[in-house]
Formats: sequence, structure tokens, C-alpha cells
Amino acid sequence: MGVGKILVDRNQLVLNNNKIKHFFMIYPPYLKVGDKIAIVSPAGKVNPEIVKHGAERLREEGFEVEIGEHAFTETGIFAGTDVERAGDMQKALDDGSVKAIIFARGGYGSLRTQQLLDWSNFMQQPKWLVGFSDITVFHAFLYQRGIASVHGVMPAFFDQNGVPSESFRLTIDLLKGKTPWFKEANHPLNRNGEASGKLIGGNLSIVYSLRGTPLDLSPEGNILFIEDLSEYHYHLDRMMMNLKTSGVLEQLKGLVVGHFSDMKDGDTAYGKEAAEIIREAVDDYDYPVMFGFPAGHVMPNYPLIMGAQIQLSVGEKESRLNFQL
Repeated sequence: MGVGKILVDRNQLVLNNNKIKHFFMIYPPYLKVGDKIAIVSPAGKVNPEIVKHGAERLREEGFEVEIGEHAFTETGIFAGTDVERAGDMQKALDDGSVKAIIFARGGYGSLRTQQLLDWSNFMQQPKWLVGFSDITVFHAFLYQRGIASVHGVMPAFFDQNGVPSESFRLTIDLLKGKTPWFKEANHPLNRNGEASGKLIGGNLSIVYSLRGTPLDLSPEGNILFIEDLSEYHYHLDRMMMNLKTSGVLEQLKGLVVGHFSDMKDGDTAYGKEAAEIIREAVDDYDYPVMFGFPAGHVMPNYPLIMGAQIQLSVGEKESRLNFQL
């Protein structure tokens, strides 16, 4: 089966062909025009207008869209009660006509939702789950079960300057079977090298919160991707020290660092920026480290296939991240 691949060099797209090889991960079927996508809210309460506009963008791409019954419900900070949120997601998981689930937003609450779900029907008929931030909970859950998912944009990131964003276009292309290859300029804190392994991780705060649970990282021989938003620099160091002292960082084959946006100091400055804190935490190891990958809580927010085998190449002039599907 031939699959188109997109080389993303910021402003240049080149289409190539390659054969699929699954590397022991299950890849849900790719989408085609006319397929149904469900939008559900498993965590924080949402802005209905943003989600409705996002649904229209998906319809413009030729998809049928179904929004969860409780997607716009508000219960404190959540999009409804745990039972309501889980009910919407359970319906989407069990509905065989739904070919992908795109989450309305992150926020907080995915782990509470996940604990109430029955995944047995989904495991018999996997479908793409798409989102980032708090949605890292579901990426971790699916990785443990050998099913790939997409760390990709949610409705608030579908548009940029009033038109569909490049990140949205790449995510839709990926869901249709066109796998992106990424090329980025050198970063001064990069560590050069070559590595291959399965891509794990997501939002660092969620990764940290899952330590010691059944959804904890499986670092050995894998490549970790991390990103985060609005954390204090000292707390970023705390999270990185947890990964270091517990042996997670030493077991990796490589590290990919996305956006660390709106990071902050307390009354006393920590003295290092986010990239410096992360680089210091991995100074004892010799695997490649790529900073500045365009994914996270600001644009561009390019899609990543979590659980997929990747080839990471960090060089003097540029870095490449290629999926080996």
C-alpha cells in the first residue's frame, strides 16, 4: 500500500511515496472523504463558537461531523461531569461509523474521563484520536496498548489569520494517509547525532503527572517528545530532575523538544531559560537532542504520530524527523 509523505521545510512541501511498515504498532485506517469525525470534550470546558467553527472546517474538508451531546456543558472547570464527558467519549469509541475522534480542547480532566471508559470495542476497531496538551493521557494509554495516535491540533488551532492553518492542513493530510517529514534549522543547544525509536511523550506536565501510574513512560529505546505551557522555570527543573533521577532520561535514544511557551519566574528569577534547563538535565547522555520542534501550545503546531517509529537526525545545519511507517 503506497502512502504519500510530505517533507515539511517550513514553507516547502514535497510529496514522495513509501511503503508502510508497522513496526508492531497498530495504525487505525486512514480517513476518506465522507467519513465521520466525532468531536468530544473529555477535559476542560470549551468555547462553543470555536468548536462549531472547527466542525465547519472539517465539513469543508468533506467529512461528516458529530459533536458530543455534552461537549458544551459546564461543570466548574470541566466540560460536564465525569460521567457526562465519559459518556460522550464512550459513544464515539463504540460507534463503528466514527473513523476519528478530535478532542475539543485539553485543559484538565482527561485522566478522570479515561478511568470511566470501556475500550473493548475500540480495541477491536481502532480509530484515530487527535489532540494535545491534557490529551497526552490518551496518547499514553494507547501507546501502552500498541495503537498509534496523533498529537495534533484541536479546533482553536484550526485557523490562523482567518484561514485554515498549515498545522490543520498537515493534520488532515496525515489523517488521509500523507505522513509528514520534518526539517528544521539548527538550534544552538542541539546535540548532534542519529537515532531511531518509537515516539513517546507529549505535554511534560501530564507525563510528569502519570509517573508511577499504569500510564507511566516506557522510555527504553524510545525517543521522547516534550512541550509545555505557562510553567515556572523551577518546576520545569523539578520535572526534568524527576525524569533524570528515576532513570528515564538515561534510557532514551533521543529527545525532541517542542514549544515551551509563556514560561515564567517567581519573585526570584531561576537564572536559566527553559531550553537551558532541559539541556542541562540531559548533559550526561550522548543521544541526539533536537530543540525548537514546532509543536505545542503556539503556532505552528505540527502533527506527530505518537507510538510511530521515527528516525531523528540532528546535524550542524539542520535537523530531520522522519516517520518510518
